[in-house]
Amino acid sequence: MSLNPRRVALLVAANTALAPFAIDAYLPAMQSLAASVGASVHHTELSLSSFLVGFAVGQLVCGPLSDRLGRKPVLLGGQVVFMLASLAIIFVNTLPELLVLRFVQALGGGACVVNSAAIVRDCFSGREAAKVMSTMAMILMLAPLAAPAVGSLLLYLADWWLIFLFLAVYALFLMWLLSVHLPETRAPDLPVASPRQVLCNYASVLTDRRAMGYILATSMAFAGIFAFVTSSPFLYLEYYGLSPAIYPLVFGANVLVMVMSNRLNIHLLRKRSPQQNLRLGLAIQWFAGVGLVILVASGRDTIYTVVPLVMMFLGVMGLISPNAITSLLDRFSHMSATATALQGCIQFSLGALVGVLVTAFEIDSAWPMVLAMIAVATIGNLALRVLARESDD
Repeated sequence: MSLNPRRVALLVAANTALAPFAIDAYLPAMQSLAASVGASVHHTELSLSSFLVGFAVGQLVCGPLSDRLGRKPVLLGGQVVFMLASLAIIFVNTLPELLVLRFVQALGGGACVVNSAAIVRDCFSGREAAKVMSTMAMILMLAPLAAPAVGSLLLYLADWWLIFLFLAVYALFLMWLLSVHLPETRAPDLPVASPRQVLCNYASVLTDRRAMGYILATSMAFAGIFAFVTSSPFLYLEYYGLSPAIYPLVFGANVLVMVMSNRLNIHLLRKRSPQQNLRLGLAIQWFAGVGLVILVASGRDTIYTVVPLVMMFLGVMGLISPNAITSLLDRFSHMSATATALQGCIQFSLGALVGVLVTAFEIDSAWPMVLAMIAVATIGNLALRVLARESDD
């Protein structure tokens, strides 16, 4: 397959941006949405975990479908489901309705996003794939930078429902963009797995020690990010007293650091392996988590002391995610979408679990967030060093 790497990165990033927009755009409107459905902010934040569960299921089911039917049919079908669910959310009146429709919306989103890494792996491999992944991730990170700002603007213009109308329109735009500009990247001569073989493929990934090291490394890092994303509307807006207008700026600062770490990753890949960069990113994340625990334990946690360490914790995803996924797919290039689906399912399931844990007890402090962040950072570092310690550098 001969495609321009920049074009692939742009198209795939535009597709993958659907997820961060669906997660982050409505965060500034959480208080308004909670009032509309008659629930507390803490309970309304469970719609984030509902979305992640649906996202995990969507990837698990649609990954093998993509390997069987091709990338584009699954992509376009997922965009239709996402668009219709986004429109339906506009009319919700209760929290259960919101949770169910967010789950359905995420099923469509999972079908879209599971194809992104697989498309890159269809076209590239090794360090080249890691560089394209980093370029894609850098472009993609503009989405969470822009999403809260877009959400705040739409909230100012109307109310929370306009955010979900925007998501539906964006899904419609993606349907046009990818149907016109993205060719089918899955080679037609690749073998098609039977349902039994799909289960065997999942089992082969689950029983591959090094593959699970890579999966747990990136999944735990993502779970730490979601501990922040789930906690931030309450923690930043209510506990630390930020206004909804300032919140997108503070939130977006995290993404700027992610972009910088992506650029650093691309530079380091000239002389270092993806596995070496992955270990570096996980180590930095763990030290940031330790710093947050010390701040809260000493009572010195303020918006001014917490934000820099959160930026460090989240920012190194540019060194973690592209390299972990590239290392995983290099081991399973013959079933890249299936491997990506399992990785995505584990990643978003852990994110959903952490999201539930940090909100379920309604503790009005930063402790739930920072304890979750240091716990997952510790597990991610141990998983990589124990399970993938023999990886080729």
